[in-house]
Amino acid sequence: MTNAVVPDTIAAIATPPGNGGVGIIRISGPNALSIAHQVTQKKPSPRQAVYTTFKAHDGSVIDAGLLLCFPAPASFTGEDCIELQGHGGSVVMDMILQCVLKAGARLARPGEFSERAFLNDKIDLAQAEAIADLINSSTQQAVRSAQHSMQGVFSQQINELVDELIELRVYVEAAIDFVDEEIDFLSDGIVENRIQVLQDKIHHILSRAQQGRLLRDGMTVVLAGKPNAGKSSLLNALAGHDAAIVTDIAGTTRDVLRECIQLDGMPLHIIDTAGLRESGDSVEMEGIRRAHAEIRQADIVLLIIDSTFPESESILTTLPDDVRITKVYNKIDLLGIDAEQVENQAGNSIYLSVKTGQGIEMLKAHLKQTVGFEMKDADTIFIARRRHIEALTKAKQFIESAMMQIQQATGDLAAEDLRQAQNHLSEITGEFTSDDLLGEIFGTFCIGK
Repeated sequence: MTNAVVPDTIAAIATPPGNGGVGIIRISGPNALSIAHQVTQKKPSPRQAVYTTFKAHDGSVIDAGLLLCFPAPASFTGEDCIELQGHGGSVVMDMILQCVLKAGARLARPGEFSERAFLNDKIDLAQAEAIADLINSSTQQAVRSAQHSMQGVFSQQINELVDELIELRVYVEAAIDFVDEEIDFLSDGIVENRIQVLQDKIHHILSRAQQGRLLRDGMTVVLAGKPNAGKSSLLNALAGHDAAIVTDIAGTTRDVLRECIQLDGMPLHIIDTAGLRESGDSVEMEGIRRAHAEIRQADIVLLIIDSTFPESESILTTLPDDVRITKVYNKIDLLGIDAEQVENQAGNSIYLSVKTGQGIEMLKAHLKQTVGFEMKDADTIFIARRRHIEALTKAKQFIESAMMQIQQATGDLAAEDLRQAQNHLSEITGEFTSDDLLGEIFGTFCIGK
């Protein structure tokens, strides 16, 4: 990758908005050191904290704090970097930032510091994305997985695959160039064996990546059903606290309620909805409309059914055909179904009692199984995004196609399939990507990162 030429110097507040004990302003670019000198009148030593005052252009003191200097190339961005650490008041931070901007810096775009680190070969694209994922992690396991990606675990596996693809491409293309030789290098089994190894490796990486995507994004579960079936009670049971109001009055829930919990490290986004029924109440009708909108977007819908009134299952006919649905029969305690019968459940029907807790753990296990989430070898899981899954899937398909082409003795087509597989894998680390994709990725970062 060719290093980008960045002519200007950027600055931003790197700490969250609001008041806090400490606030940090980050500066990066060719004029970072001179701008810091204008604001502090000091020339710091590399990587040594210096106590100083931050002054306005008229010489008045705004604040006092620490000045740190990270000269290029030994900095996060690969450029000269400065950190001004002062008190974390929002007004104080803004006053210091305005002085920095007046001294010649430009306000950074969202994610521009990480983008410069990528463009200057300090990190690859997967590592850059892991920075944002670490910041936004909602579970401890997601934090650990994001750290793995930041440290290059994911990128290293992708780079190893790319290297093997390149070696195989060279072999295949060389064999094509020497078709007149007595030995047919494409039919001796060597290429097939090497492609099989690639298939096994990419299958393993894809499996790990799918687990990493679940750790990042989690799954969205919508609770649907008729009024008083126990949707809000189930939400409270899964959340571990009274997130929703529960009464004997039908139609208590009239809006969408959201709760996020951890399920063995996976974020579980639970959405409680209004009871589905015919209603002349305009407010309740709006709640039902919103319920159907959430149902269409769900990873899985738990259709809560009052097991004492089996006819309530008829609501199933009002749900979309393409939505994944699990029928949850609540209130089994009223039917005298015991725990042993609950534990022997299988398929897409779950029997439970929110009141006694029977079957709740079975439901949690079912949710994990539905999306294929498992925490085996948790220390090897890296964070992954949907685009990573798509790139790995496409690369896998081209490798499978290359195997078919080799078996049909069409080496030139196999070579092209291997090239396409390499390009898709390189999209993950950013070795082969478009400016539009970079803008889309870094545009989702927070300012100052």
